Amino acid sequence: MAEFYHSDENTVQRFRELQIQLRQRFQTSSHQELQDQDVVLIPSLSLDSHQLEKVQGAHQYEERLLFSLIRLRNPRMRLIYVSSQPIHPTVIDYYLNLMPGIPLSHVRERLLLFSTYDTSPKPLTQKILERPRLISRIHQVLRPNKSYMVCFNSTLLERELSVQLNIPLFGVDPDLNYWGTKSGSRQIFAETGIPHPDGSPLVWNSEDLTEVALKLWDRQPDLKRMVIKLNQGFSGEGNALLDLRPLQDLTLHEREKILKTYWYNLSFQAPNETWETFSDRLSELGAIVEAFIEGELKESPSVQCEIFPTGKVEVLSTHDQILGGPDGQVFQGCRFPAQEVYRLKLQEMGEKIGQNLAHKGALERFSVDFIAVHQPDRSDWDLQAIEINLRRGGTTHPFMTLKLLTNGSYDLKTGLFYSQKSHPKFYMASDNLQNEQYQGLLPNDLMDIIVNHQLHFDNSTETGTVFHLMGCLSRYGKLGLTCIGNSPQHAQEIYDRVVTILNEETEIQPFRSWENYSLSTAIPIIP
Repeated sequence: MAEFYHSDENTVQRFRELQIQLRQRFQTSSHQELQDQDVVLIPSLSLDSHQLEKVQGAHQYEERLLFSLIRLRNPRMRLIYVSSQPIHPTVIDYYLNLMPGIPLSHVRERLLLFSTYDTSPKPLTQKILERPRLISRIHQVLRPNKSYMVCFNSTLLERELSVQLNIPLFGVDPDLNYWGTKSGSRQIFAETGIPHPDGSPLVWNSEDLTEVALKLWDRQPDLKRMVIKLNQGFSGEGNALLDLRPLQDLTLHEREKILKTYWYNLSFQAPNETWETFSDRLSELGAIVEAFIEGELKESPSVQCEIFPTGKVEVLSTHDQILGGPDGQVFQGCRFPAQEVYRLKLQEMGEKIGQNLAHKGALERFSVDFIAVHQPDRSDWDLQAIEINLRRGGTTHPFMTLKLLTNGSYDLKTGLFYSQKSHPKFYMASDNLQNEQYQGLLPNDLMDIIVNHQLHFDNSTETGTVFHLMGCLSRYGKLGLTCIGNSPQHAQEIYDRVVTILNEETEIQPFRSWENYSLSTAIPIIP
């Protein structure tokens, strides 16, 4: 696994030399020259394997970067896409047909697909590293000094692959990954003066967890709930909530005594999690304790930015995240843009954090999650930063899908996105449209439904739906989608219509007994 992989000094040195080359290329090349590139896409989820097991269809999440195929509308770009198993041809055709007016033959010549033919739960990058002949074949098709690698997140595995392919990684040096952990995020928030919840330093066992929790409780005696976060958790599934309200009347001594065993009352966000399994991960990943932010009216907005090799920080988007799970901690989807009342403030804080990260040497995309609580006495919203994600996340692919499809741009003055036709665009997106009824649907079945009900993205109106995670559909009944509209309400209507049609199309029909069939229509049984 990535956490047990180690790089030697030569690998680290060569990796940094390649990243320097990438910075020089961006600083000295024209925009047109930068479009003439080979981009190697490694959509590996190189994350904690125990937490990844809790995500249904996690291995199919490699399909989330397929929006990048739309970049092939640039006639000088080539994409090399590597996956654990071959992607269904219908899925590839679906993305290529999102680009009207470009001959498919020309696009296909510039799309090179590779597969490890390995469905094991190991990270894709590890599978590639275990296949030197595959690395050699990929290396042979790359153009020297015109190639770079892009990944979902950057670990020691991705660093090793970058060196073996001898191309730079447009991503963060894994030595900087600490700044994308829960404790690292809190440190950056403190350095930049960004408001964030009261909390603890990183701890590694239940005794220290009890101690820092008591200190937090002592600082905030009226605190109702605490959230315990695994330091490298993601999507909220590494979180657990501790309800303090039943203990409010206890003395400090009584609180200290009961808290040592009260961890069994944690409300876990991941299914089938227990204190025993959670505490095991505590010793491996570490954890922090934070004050849970209460509020009658509460949102979970985020800001997404990019750090370019030149050091420039660019705000890309803001979102209001859609959260689910037992206590509303687990990422389900998002709406773009975030509410008008706080999205410009999100931009300001995101850029400030980006400057700090850029100074530390970080590259590529990052996002910052916040909690926004309405303050009725001030008719205002209080924003508290809760974590930095140094990777592509759940808000990356819907925004990039919109951007690549409409060839538009994000306006920092309004926080809105305008298509090339100067029309503002909005969307609702999810990775978690799931229904048992959808199980058994093949990609071709989904295409039939899309065509029959005209659910596709319409390039003439720049509205409609773009689907992803189609590989999760048959087994898990799970699908991703980005519904693009001309207003937030329009995007919601498009989403609701898609759900209604999918439910109707997959409604279980009553079984008709064999007595209802005539002999002429009966299916012969071959003995």
